[in-house]
Amino acid sequence: MKGLPLPTPSVTAPVSGPISTTRTICLTLEYDGTAYHGWQRQANALTIQEVVETCLARLTGQVIRLHSSGRTDAGVHALGQVAHFLTTSRLPLSAFREGLNSLLPRDLAILNVCDAPAGFHARYSATAKTYEYRILNRPVRSPVHCNYCWWLARPLDQGLLRQAAGYILGEQDFAAFQASGGSVKTTTRQVMAASWEEKPGGWRIFQITANGFLRGMVRALVGTMVEVGWGKRSPEDLKRLLAARDRRQAGPTAPAAGLYLVEVRYD
Repeated sequence: MKGLPLPTPSVTAPVSGPISTTRTICLTLEYDGTAYHGWQRQANALTIQEVVETCLARLTGQVIRLHSSGRTDAGVHALGQVAHFLTTSRLPLSAFREGLNSLLPRDLAILNVCDAPAGFHARYSATAKTYEYRILNRPVRSPVHCNYCWWLARPLDQGLLRQAAGYILGEQDFAAFQASGGSVKTTTRQVMAASWEEKPGGWRIFQITANGFLRGMVRALVGTMVEVGWGKRSPEDLKRLLAARDRRQAGPTAPAAGLYLVEVRYD
């Protein structure tokens, strides 16, 4: 991407320990999700999981099952996705990174590889995740950035956006911002940080860190806060929506192209 500096993804890697017969290998991935139907393997669509698993099979000669920190949707990007797999391969870690990157397409890369302790799980061992959503708020669309942001010609009020973000902090029930089809035991999540930043060129960047996310949660929050930024809702309406727990009362779902998984944290 040109014109907008990318945040530096960082993952606190699990501490390496003695290698047993079966190894748990942890990968940190960066990808452009434009050409893929999300992370999770599907019968009739190309996905990130399928592409990486296929390359791992070629590299190791084994059938590999990848487990990610979360299933990004079709068109969503990642700067620091984390996944793990089990293998009996004795390849050194450098061979996994270099070998995979030689096989993977240009829109997908392995940033880091490490041996993880037995019992580590990319999803269940995670303590927090950070997502970023990018809006290009200017009168003219950008052909260069069309797959990497949500273009909005109508001006947004930055002050209203920031006020709205303040209402989603803390431990709250986010059922009003969950997409249909989600299957979770609880819709309560703890948001540690949420902010809007304005950058030169018309960029509005929303960043959120939480101990977990519901399906479609970030995109639903962004779509609702955009209505706040346009004056269609008050910032306080976020508080009412959280209490109502009704997705039908919240705003639209923002397009997938503007969403990035930035970081996954582990103890």
